[in-house]
Amino acid sequence: MVTAAGVSVTLRGDAAEEAETALQRLISDGVPGALAAKNASLWGPDAVSEAGRRLGWLDLAQTSRPLVGPLNELAADYRAEGLDHFVLAGMGGSSLAPEVITRTAGVELTVLDTTDPHQVGRVIADRLERTVVVVASKSGGTIETDSHRRVFEQAFADAGITGDALKRRFVVITDPGSPLENTARQAGYHVVLADPDVGGRYSALSAFGLVPSALAGADVGRLLDEAAELTPALRQPYDNPGLALGAALGAAAAGGHDKLLLADAGSGITGFGDWAEQLIAESTGKEGKGILPVVLEGVDAPGFAPSPDARGAVLGSYDASAITVRGPLGAQFLLWEYATAVAGRVLGINPFDQPNVQESKDNTGALLKAAEEQGPAAALAAGEPDLVFGAVEVHADGAIKAGSLSGALEELLGLIPAHGYLAVMAYLDRTGRDAGAAALRELLAVRAQRLRGQQSTAHVTFGWGPRFLHSTGQYHKGGPQNGVFLQLTGEVERDVPVPGRPYTFGTLQLAQAVGDLRALRSRGRPAVRIHLRDRAEGLAQLLDALEN
Repeated sequence: MVTAAGVSVTLRGDAAEEAETALQRLISDGVPGALAAKNASLWGPDAVSEAGRRLGWLDLAQTSRPLVGPLNELAADYRAEGLDHFVLAGMGGSSLAPEVITRTAGVELTVLDTTDPHQVGRVIADRLERTVVVVASKSGGTIETDSHRRVFEQAFADAGITGDALKRRFVVITDPGSPLENTARQAGYHVVLADPDVGGRYSALSAFGLVPSALAGADVGRLLDEAAELTPALRQPYDNPGLALGAALGAAAAGGHDKLLLADAGSGITGFGDWAEQLIAESTGKEGKGILPVVLEGVDAPGFAPSPDARGAVLGSYDASAITVRGPLGAQFLLWEYATAVAGRVLGINPFDQPNVQESKDNTGALLKAAEEQGPAAALAAGEPDLVFGAVEVHADGAIKAGSLSGALEELLGLIPAHGYLAVMAYLDRTGRDAGAAALRELLAVRAQRLRGQQSTAHVTFGWGPRFLHSTGQYHKGGPQNGVFLQLTGEVERDVPVPGRPYTFGTLQLAQAVGDLRALRSRGRPAVRIHLRDRAEGLAQLLDALEN
C-alpha cells in the first residue's frame, strides 16, 4: 500500500509484481522530478510539441483557486434572481467531471451532452424561466455544443427573454481566442477563460470542471484543497501513490492485461468510472496499444472476475481486487490524471493527443454537407437491412445471417476474438425512456460468458452516443485491433431543428452514427448497426432476446 494525504493505492498479487519493475524503472529514470518540472520529453521526442502545452493540469490545485470566490458570488447572485436551474452544454472532458462532482455532492446539474432530439427537446422545455445555460467547449467549435447554444437562444427568444435578460442566461467557458469566445463576447454573455495548457480530459479541476459545479452548489474550493494536499507527494520518488498506480496500469497493459475493470465499493463517489474511462481510453488508445476501461455496475457485476487479459480496479474497500484506490474526489481527479500520464510513459505513447478522434468528426461534417445538398434521406441512407425482426433492423454487411434476433446477437458475440471486446454504442435518449438500453451491457456480458465458457472472458463496454466519441471513440479506432462494435440507433418521433443550420438534431445524430460506423469499417473493425424502427418496442425485443 502507498499512502499520502488521505489517498491510498493498494496493489495485490500479480498486479504488485508487475508494477514493481516498472516502478523502479520510473524512479531510476527520474520521472517524478521530471514530471513535476513539466519536462515534455518524458514521452519521447515526437510528443514534445503536444505535451509541452498540455501539462498545466499539474498546477490546477493552485492556479484554479482565484475562480472560487467569484463563482460562489455568481451562484448567489443567480439564486437571488430566481435562477436556480443550471444546464451544462458540453461534451467529453467538458461534461464528465462536473457530472461526477455534482452527483457526488448531491446537487442538481442537468448535463446536456447529446444530440438526441427527444432529450434535447425535454431539456429546453424544463423550467426555462429559471434556467442558466453553461456552454463549455475548449476548442470553441464543438458541433454539439454549438447546436445546444443555438437551440437555447431560440427557446429563450420564443419565451420573450431577450436583451439584458438573455445575456444573464449564458455562462461560456472556452479557451482564449476561440471562435466561441468571440461569439460570446459579441452577445454579451459572461465568459470564463480556461487554461489553454490543459487538455480537455485533464480539465476536471480547471474552469471546465469548477464553473458548472460551483453554480449548481458544489463546494469546489474543497476539491482544490484535496488535490493540493496530494500535490507534494506526487513530486517524490517514494510514497507516491500516483506513480504506483501509473506503474501498475502501464505494466499490466504492457504485459497483456490491457482491460481495466472499474467498479465502486462504497467510495462515496458517484459516477467516477465514466470520467476515468474517458481519461484512460482517450489518453492510451493509440498506435495499436492502450488500456480499455470496462466500467461495471459494481464488484458483483458480470465481468468483474479474474481473466488473462484484465485487472480489476476498485474505488473504496474491496480486498479481492488487484488494485484498490481510496481518497477524496479532488485528490482522485489529480491522482488518476497523474497515473494516466505515467502509464503513457510505460507504454511508450503520448497520453495528450487523440489522433483518431477527428476522423469521425470529418465524416459527420461530410454527411451533413451531403444532407444539405441531397436531403437527409438520400445522404444518410443505410441501405436495406440484412435482417428484420419486428421493430428491429440489423445492418451487418452480410456478417450475420441468423433466423432469430437471439441468434443474431449470439452470432455478433461470436465475432469477438480471443482477448477482445464488444463495444455497445447507443445513439439514443440516455435520460428518458431509452435509458434501459444500458442494461444491454450486463445482459450481453452474461450471454458472452455462457457462449465462451468460463475459461475465456469477453469484455463488454457501453457508451452513449455521441458522448463516447469524445471518450472511448479514440480507443475504438486507435487501440488494439480486437474490438467488435454494436451500434444502436432509433427512429425519431419528435425532431428539433438546429437554429441557423440546415439540419435538425435528428439528422445530426444520425450523421454522427453513420460517420463513426464508416470510420470503424474503414479500419476493418467488425461493426453492426441495429436500428429500432420503434424505440420502445425494439428495445423491449432486444432485452427479451437476451433475457429469455
